[in-house]
Amino acid sequence: MSYANDMPTVEKAARSDSGLASELRISVMRLRRRLVAERHPDNELSLSQMAVLGQLYRNGDLTVGDLATAEGVQPPSMTRTVKTLEARGYVARRKHDTDGRQVVISLSDSGLASVRADRARRDAWLSRRLAELTPEQRAVLRQAAPIIDSLSRKD
Repeated sequence: MSYANDMPTVEKAARSDSGLASELRISVMRLRRRLVAERHPDNELSLSQMAVLGQLYRNGDLTVGDLATAEGVQPPSMTRTVKTLEARGYVARRKHDTDGRQVVISLSDSGLASVRADRARRDAWLSRRLAELTPEQRAVLRQAAPIIDSLSRKD
């Protein structure tokens, strides 16, 4: 049995806050799945490993603790991820300049190339899709992008 006739249109659902929340959740999840599918075909890394490389790309060298906090995982879990990335040559470790108990993680040339290739492929796909929109629709998305980003920030 289909419930399609009971479902309001996107426009009608988005009129209420709860409807907007539902429609936005569905849309963002679909877009995320599609962007995941557009990953570079040579990319052997998991999404969480790529997220770590992305943190280093955006923020520069970070400690394992800083990476764990940024990714919302426990430090031992991040240590395992970093060890794997280091073994594969995507990151390098060095001692912290002022705190010998800490280790600083940086992108290697291979890690940098991987992040750039992956981002370029996804950006190209999204740029092609954006080009299909009207200038007005793109203007709305320009306004919505920082708002959506703020929604994604942790409390």
